[in-house]
Amino acid sequence: MAINLKKGQGINLTKAAPRLRIVRVGIGWDITRVIGQCDLDVSAFVLKTVGGNPVCLSDAHFVFFNNLQSPEGFLAHTGDNRTGAGEGDDETLKVDLEAAPQDAVEVSFIVTMHEALARRQHFGMVHNAYLKVYNDETGEVLAEYDLDQEFAGQTAVQIGSLFRADNEWQFQAVGAGYQRDLVDFVQGYGLDA
Repeated sequence: MAINLKKGQGINLTKAAPRLRIVRVGIGWDITRVIGQCDLDVSAFVLKTVGGNPVCLSDAHFVFFNNLQSPEGFLAHTGDNRTGAGEGDDETLKVDLEAAPQDAVEVSFIVTMHEALARRQHFGMVHNAYLKVYNDETGEVLAEYDLDQEFAGQTAVQIGSLFRADNEWQFQAVGAGYQRDLVDFVQGYGLDA
């Protein structure tokens, strides 16, 4: 049975599914007719800690619509959905826990609105947005996080983090909204934009 997470809450995935090998993170959303086309993009950064700060392992460990897989196959993006049309998850990432780089401590999941400032769009115009964490091998939903209207006026959300602590994998619903675009996160995690 899936756990419904609230902002700041987490789940110990290792304990919830002891044989868990591949985590699938699905993001879904609907848009209002008022705004027309709206393109949400999910991206993920494989992070290590340097001087107490999260830093991306390398440019190749920033996985998004133009870089669909990290070098060792730890993290993979299944493709860009530009409309949010259709049922089920609109964009999906898969994490192969057995392929984790030794110094990887976290995967940060970010959702941004493509060209939000130019289009005058924000997350308050998106409805039914959610994140689901699955056991990819069984299809079981382990955790869900429903985004609500608290992100009105925001153009990006750090939606969650998968992290390793004491050799156990955990997921936390972060829910931090920003008025930023993807370049800001790239630079914030120590990569060249």
